[in-house]
Amino acid sequence: MFNNEKRGSSNFIKILVAVVLTSLGLTMLFIFGVTSYIARNSNPSPDNVQIGRDPNNPPQQIAVENFTHANYIQNVAKSASPGVVGISVLKVDSNALFDTNASERWGIGSGVIVSTEGYILTNHHVVGGRNKRIIVSLADGRNIDGVSIWCEPVLDLAVVKIDASGLVAVPLGDANRLEVGEPAIAIGNPLGLQFQRTVTSGIISALNRTIQISTDEGTNYMEDLIQTDASINPGNSGGPLLNSRGEVIGINTVKVASAEGMGFAIPINVATPIIKRYVKVGEFVEPYIGVFAYDREVIQYLDSNIQLEHGIYVANIDEDGPAYRGGIRIGCIITKIDGKDVDTMLDLRSYIYSKNPGDIVEVTHINNGETKTAEISLAAKERDWLVTR
Repeated sequence: MFNNEKRGSSNFIKILVAVVLTSLGLTMLFIFGVTSYIARNSNPSPDNVQIGRDPNNPPQQIAVENFTHANYIQNVAKSASPGVVGISVLKVDSNALFDTNASERWGIGSGVIVSTEGYILTNHHVVGGRNKRIIVSLADGRNIDGVSIWCEPVLDLAVVKIDASGLVAVPLGDANRLEVGEPAIAIGNPLGLQFQRTVTSGIISALNRTIQISTDEGTNYMEDLIQTDASINPGNSGGPLLNSRGEVIGINTVKVASAEGMGFAIPINVATPIIKRYVKVGEFVEPYIGVFAYDREVIQYLDSNIQLEHGIYVANIDEDGPAYRGGIRIGCIITKIDGKDVDTMLDLRSYIYSKNPGDIVEVTHINNGETKTAEISLAAKERDWLVTR
């Protein structure tokens, strides 16, 4: 009996030791797992995320320069909001400017300060046309009268000048570097000045979009637009679309009223040479080539018989303009300017705006299947669009 008790005790001790060792092993595995997790996540910044553990394929650093801070939206709002303005415009019936009984109404929009010396970028449909007064509302509470000094209805862009200095200017970015899916922040005055400098955020939903709009001059196609799901409402027009670094990448222009989360902005690149010229010399004399052309996305809607893989199709031309004198006609396909590829009218405008009237550009075009080059001397566009107060 004693031997049986001894054997039972021995078996109990063995079982106890096994349980203790098993528990110790599980505890060590748990500690190792926690330690590994902490080591892997001790610096959660996306800038330090690494991929590729293959010894023959060293770790790579994911390029996420736009996400250096988790609170980038707050940072952008704080840095850019002082440079966003409200624009109130007293408009009159365009057919009765000199009629003292003509109807008047106030319109509200947004704008962005692009120079400390009082240059403001906004939409043509905000300040263009005939108006009696433009009032710019700054973030510091001041209301200053402004003057529209440049307008382009096809691009839906305009520049307003106010007599002020030392302003907060928002830096300009590069829309050509945008990628679908990256962050987008819109700042403006939706539904009026009572909601000044409202911040909304989303992503870049698509690039190079073309939409059809109705204007005073008839149907127009806006090309090469940035599509975003950041909320854009009436009153946001003319305000900036910004990237996560707080740079202006576009000017908000329209939204699709019948859908949610479909807003559009004009890429900033077309306006950059204009702003630079104003800042440098105080004026911008618009160089003029005298053509209007459609890209491949538009021409497929208008005429499926026209095959356009590259370049822009000349749909209208000023017969008194430089391009016509250089031999370009309706139906020509412009493929290059000074050796640079041209695939949208925005490409052409952006390059032309970087030149001066009188400069000569070489335009490569296809005419009746034959590739030709033309040297064209740019003219100065007549300023019949300018309406003074």
